[in-house]
Amino acid sequence: MKISAILTLLLLFFHYSFSQADESYFEFEYEGVSLHGVLNLPQSDSVKGLVLIIHGSGRTQAVAQNMHGDVRMSLVEAGYATYMWDKMGCGKSGGTFDYNQTVQSSADEAIAAIYALQQHKIPGSEEIGLWGISRAGWINPLIINQYKDIKFWISVSGVDDKENFNYLFEENLRIGGMPEDSIQLLSAELKEGARISHTGGSYENYLAATQHLWKNAFWLRFNQTSQPNETGYYAFQKDFMEEKMDSLTGLIVYVPGFDSILSQVNCPVLAIFGEKDKNVDWQKTKALYESTLGKRVDLSIESFPNGNHNLFQCNTGGFYEFQDDKLPWNRCEGFLDAMKNWIRKLD
Repeated sequence: MKISAILTLLLLFFHYSFSQADESYFEFEYEGVSLHGVLNLPQSDSVKGLVLIIHGSGRTQAVAQNMHGDVRMSLVEAGYATYMWDKMGCGKSGGTFDYNQTVQSSADEAIAAIYALQQHKIPGSEEIGLWGISRAGWINPLIINQYKDIKFWISVSGVDDKENFNYLFEENLRIGGMPEDSIQLLSAELKEGARISHTGGSYENYLAATQHLWKNAFWLRFNQTSQPNETGYYAFQKDFMEEKMDSLTGLIVYVPGFDSILSQVNCPVLAIFGEKDKNVDWQKTKALYESTLGKRVDLSIESFPNGNHNLFQCNTGGFYEFQDDKLPWNRCEGFLDAMKNWIRKLD
């Protein structure tokens, strides 16, 4: 959807809740649906700008669960307002949640939020910054390329140009102590199953190619199911075949020409990584950022040795580590200060 089309759809709503002096609620409309979010304002009369908090994949309870609350307060302490909203069908946002919402649609949604904030003259909204985690690493460069006045971008656990599940799968099998030859067998089945499904292959061929995969405990837990039935397979395949697959790696490409898009980013960037990130190959993303962003803009990179994908202190970075080992949800020491200090240097 083009920006001009977005503007014609904006039916805007604004109301305050004074439960906290610096917190209010703000709603905007995207594609005919009202999206509900939370606005945090510095208690100072001088607001340096406003940072949009862009989510990663999955459902959100941004308001009810105070998502990224410590991040937002750190940005507020640095003099910036923040705005974060629930995705469609989540929290008090209307519509139906779509796990497969396109990256471009998510970027258009954020741009609609920017125009809504500006139309209501929300303090700081003339100077927009972006903060985003994981999947937002695809969304935010599109926002920057379409809305030309983004002040800065803070990328947390950003992604490279392709699907990252194969990395997540292999790394978590290694954490579990699986032999490398077994990992490679399962990884090959994962890729071959994706290839068969993507090229319109039959249910029978898919099952034959993934017989070991559907016996693996991590794979079954992650999918929360046993192998799919025939109806479920073909329902998934219909949407899956519309995705672009890289012929060399067999991985889905969510943003074609992503390296070129990154090369067009024109604002300062802070990239933060956890060195025990087992969701996304952070070293691959770091190298991509250096070869694209690093040639054009002021790029700063911070990495935390004991940080997981969400920048919490961890032992292994495994996908289920906090759930299984009941670890405390402690942020990596220096993570919040790194953002606050970097953003203050921009002023």
